Amino acid sequence: MLFEDTYKTIIKPAEGDFRDRGSKFLAFAYHIESEQEVKPIIDVLRNQHPKANHHCYAFRLGLDKSNHRANDDGEPSGSAGKPILNTILSKDLTNILVVVVRYFGGTLLGVPGLINAYKSATQIALENAEIVEKTVNDIYEIWFDFAQMNDAMKVVKEFGLKIRNQIYDNRCGIEFEVRKSLLNQVIGKLEKIEAAEIKYLKTV
Repeated sequence: MLFEDTYKTIIKPAEGDFRDRGSKFLAFAYHIESEQEVKPIIDVLRNQHPKANHHCYAFRLGLDKSNHRANDDGEPSGSAGKPILNTILSKDLTNILVVVVRYFGGTLLGVPGLINAYKSATQIALENAEIVEKTVNDIYEIWFDFAQMNDAMKVVKEFGLKIRNQIYDNRCGIEFEVRKSLLNQVIGKLEKIEAAEIKYLKTV
């Protein structure tokens, strides 16, 4: 298989709290769909925790999981963002942002201590999160004559396709979601419908 048919993510925000020698590490995990969501979330946390010393984060995006970034926000290089990211990777999650807010407790933890703290806070947040497995789906639209409605709906029912939008007129249109692993079978059947036009829209 050239692609994975499923991916794991979290549904709603989750939190974790880790303490070491007076320092507090508060982890916040969020489901995100795009990089544009990252900065506003961090801005909100900066406003909520103005006295915190660091707001370190990592995110991973995309169904192919290739888009990821880690930020140490002033901590020693590789001691904060990377442990957060590695914890996300170890759980094989995507479309997720984890921000760890640190309040310095007066004792330097050293790089190994920081790595452990950021990793532990992230682990606790992800253990508190509801993780779901989703299928990778393509969205298509098909246009056909009203007379072919039964043929189209038969394929929709056979594969349990999710209809996102539909137009019924002389020429009918259905926008639907199809699981990637079923794509060839579904399109193969739909192409047999007389005068049908099928168009790929996007992957979700």
